[in-house]
This record gives sequence, structure tokens and C-alpha cells, in this order.
Amino acid sequence: MAVSQLDSATAERNRDAQRELYGEPLGDTFRRMLTTFGLNQTQLASVLGLSAPMLSQLIAGHRVKIGNPAVLERVRGLEELATLDSAETLTPAELAQRLEAVRTVTGHLTRTVGQAPSDPAAIVRHALREVASGRDLRQAALLLQVELPELAEFLLVCGTGSEDEARAHYGRVVRGG
Repeated sequence: MAVSQLDSATAERNRDAQRELYGEPLGDTFRRMLTTFGLNQTQLASVLGLSAPMLSQLIAGHRVKIGNPAVLERVRGLEELATLDSAETLTPAELAQRLEAVRTVTGHLTRTVGQAPSDPAAIVRHALREVASGRDLRQAALLLQVELPELAEFLLVCGTGSEDEARAHYGRVVRGG
């Protein structure tokens, strides 16, 4: 077997391993992010906290795993931002602000079990985004607008708004603040 065939077979095995670990090859994930956010590989690498060569190796299947928990959290943050369908509606300044917020995320190797969450608004926001896309949440809000306007507003703000907007709305509605 020639070296290039060996490299190709290894890359395919690595992409299969990525599929097992992340649900799809990282090349697919990163190409979608490049397109969605209008970034080049160097810019995406910067947002994620990776070197450009490492990003390239992950895309090509020359490496399997993302070992840094902070980078994994940033990937999740970008995926979340992309699923909100908001990249299309954000101004360039708003998109830059959201990308910068993702860039500053830190990751954790473990989660504390048994403690009450410190930010219930973040939990609600996360739960909504786990069960529906931004487009679906907006559609649900439109359907509820006439009969249940408060619930429609809650879905829109907590499901598709920024963390600060969700926290403020949650505080106003749930805590009466």
C-alpha cells in the first residue's frame, strides 16, 4: 500500500472516530461554521483557541480529538449560535461581539453534581435550545402569540435572545424583578 493510500485510510478511520465522539466528522462541523459566520480558517482557529495548523489537521482527519475542554466549549458555543439562525440577522458588529464572547469561554473537565444551579435563567435558556432550534422557537412563539403572549415572549427572549436578555427577562417574569 502506498503512503498516500495509508494516509487516506488513516484519515478515514480518524473521521469515523470523530463521528463516534462528536456526531459527525469535525471537518463537517468546522466547514459549516466557516460558512455560517463568514470566517476563514485562521479566524475560526482564533475564536476556538486553536492554532491554524491544528484546526487544519482536525478538518483533514489527521487528528481525532479536541483535547482542550475550553475549545470543546467554544465549539458548542458556536454551534449554539449557528442553530439560533441569528448569524443571518446579526449586524457585523453584533456578530463580532458574539464571536468574542465565544472566544472567552473556558471549559471544565468535570461538572459538580448535587449543587443547585447558580443561574436558573441559563438553565432555562440551555434547555430550550436543547429541544428546539432558534427557527422552531420563533415559530412556536408566533403560534402562541395570540393566546399566550407572555409565553411567546418568554420563548423568544429566553430561547433566542442573548444571555443578558434572557437573564433580565427571567428576573422580571419569574422573580418579579
